[in-house]
Amino acid sequence: MTLGGSHDQNRPGRLIVVSIDPEKLAASLRVLGTSNDRDISAALHDVIGACVQLFGVSGSGLMIADQQNVLRYAAASDGPGRVLEDVQSETGQGPCVDTFVNGEITSTDDLATETRWPASRGTILEHGVRSVLGVPVHLGGVTVGSLDVYLDRPHRWDDSERAALSRYGEVLETTLSAALTARHAGQLAEQLQYALDYRVVIERAVGYLMADERVDAVTAFNVLRRVARNQRRKVAEVAQHLLDTGTLP
Repeated sequence: MTLGGSHDQNRPGRLIVVSIDPEKLAASLRVLGTSNDRDISAALHDVIGACVQLFGVSGSGLMIADQQNVLRYAAASDGPGRVLEDVQSETGQGPCVDTFVNGEITSTDDLATETRWPASRGTILEHGVRSVLGVPVHLGGVTVGSLDVYLDRPHRWDDSERAALSRYGEVLETTLSAALTARHAGQLAEQLQYALDYRVVIERAVGYLMADERVDAVTAFNVLRRVARNQRRKVAEVAQHLLDTGTLP
């Protein structure tokens, strides 16, 4: 695979990808479209491993919304990548959560000097993650997850790296869509379909809380999630109740 790139000045000789051949990349990911229930997890890990090689980063991970519309671990290249995902699922804080809720690229150049995400930042740092770049993963225009890469050192992410990871995410979206259509992904397909069905309702409820409580989108989303968890209900049910009645259940 021929890739265009530039050398990271913070790490001499290390290649940071700035362009990706979409056809060759799509071919390398096509295994997802033909995977069955048994090996879909392995295929996702192969994709994440390829992401590490393509971008010359310390690690990578993929989080997909579950039937509570909460981001969950789907694949990670290593232990720190798994911690990065698990702690964000538990706390509702982190770059991947912001990426998912806001539907936009989120990054941090150095978690050691970061003021966002106080509930998760310390644990992530303890496992050697310093800089993170995440892009939303969409299906049918709906955000269903977050794809991220990270480095074990501070790094200023530039526009070329953001564009390259976004392109990688777009190819992944196409492949996940094919897996969903073919129903090859088992539980993953159910999660994706639920996210597609109820994301709009949840986004409307988030907007309602933002206006009513004067909070940001992530805070509003975590209010819905907390109520759903306490009442053992799905986030979409809590969101619909709020929209119907103007109050949280």
